[in-house]
Amino acid sequence: MKILLTGGGSGGHFYPLISVAQQIRKISEEKKLLQPDIFYVAEDPYDADLLFKNDITYKKLSSGKRRGYFSILNFFDFFKTGFAVIKSFFLIFLIFPDVIFSNGGYGAFPILFVSRIFRIPVVLHVSDTVPGKVNQWASKFAKKISIAFPETSEYLEKEAEKIAFTGNPVRRGLDIILDQGAHEFLKLDKSVPTIMVIGGSQGAQMINDIVVDALPKIVEKYQIIHQTGKNNFEEVSGRANIVLQENKNKDRYKPFKYLDLLAMRMSAGASDLVISRAGAGSIAEVSVWGIPSIIIPITNSSGDHQRRNAFSYARAGAGVVMEEKNLTPNLLVSEIDRIMKDEAKRKEMSMSAKKFARLDAAEKIARGILSIGLGHEK
Repeated sequence: MKILLTGGGSGGHFYPLISVAQQIRKISEEKKLLQPDIFYVAEDPYDADLLFKNDITYKKLSSGKRRGYFSILNFFDFFKTGFAVIKSFFLIFLIFPDVIFSNGGYGAFPILFVSRIFRIPVVLHVSDTVPGKVNQWASKFAKKISIAFPETSEYLEKEAEKIAFTGNPVRRGLDIILDQGAHEFLKLDKSVPTIMVIGGSQGAQMINDIVVDALPKIVEKYQIIHQTGKNNFEEVSGRANIVLQENKNKDRYKPFKYLDLLAMRMSAGASDLVISRAGAGSIAEVSVWGIPSIIIPITNSSGDHQRRNAFSYARAGAGVVMEEKNLTPNLLVSEIDRIMKDEAKRKEMSMSAKKFARLDAAEKIARGILSIGLGHEK
């Protein structure tokens, strides 16, 4: 069997694909099936080491983007996408997968377009509350569609019989937080409450700026684990050093370019509160940890999906939403204090987060893909 994975190039798209691939391998081994050949098609490998470890073959495919605003780049990307469709035709002809699994994004369009020509079964995963344009289009011919938020079904009413509410897959092992030795590993003080700040795999400039401005007040009562993003680290850590230069609690601030799997699990194990963006992947990870959270959606996300993700999570009682237009350093500190002072509220949020999480999401999707793939082989 051959399985082709494709989707957008961010960590929020990449890691769920890998999680599903890992479950495909695990289920194949349990059922004593031949291990399938798995391919990942995208503009870049994102994490070549992780692909290698999971025996996934990478195939490069550069595709254009469609921007929701006027840009001369839209003109050039139209031809770039056309070329990608032609390249996809030959790529799929040579691989000829039994099933294609996509979680959307314009990078997936050429592969999905050509899949219709070859009549290859497609399984879609919609990670956000609002399906992107590629997922909305592909839903019409997809064999199965998994969704992460129950509200998503409202946007895909005509495809209701294909839909399964699975939740979002998270990275394998990330659901098991490590509290033993976490404080020592991260050089944290066990007697001081810990706040974890994550802005997605690339960081979040707006959150970084607010957090740094609020640092003098935050470190009076709390210590902070801050994933700044690789490109932002020098600027953020430099500003933080200036802001906290004479502060007796400056060692309570712990900035990191990027938290790998071990560091992320340790950070979750040590944290009492999480401040996060509202990407579907970020919310899925925060929910499996069962940690109270402040969710800050991007104001101008495509289809307003981050804002909708955030409020869906808040309606479940698992977090509180702070919108960018209302966000100031003083307001952020006030909200942190409000949550941290209310132990009953934190327990309630923690329980709601665990109820929201779907730990078997990757397994359910993997079983569906294998079932369709085996049927296509016959």
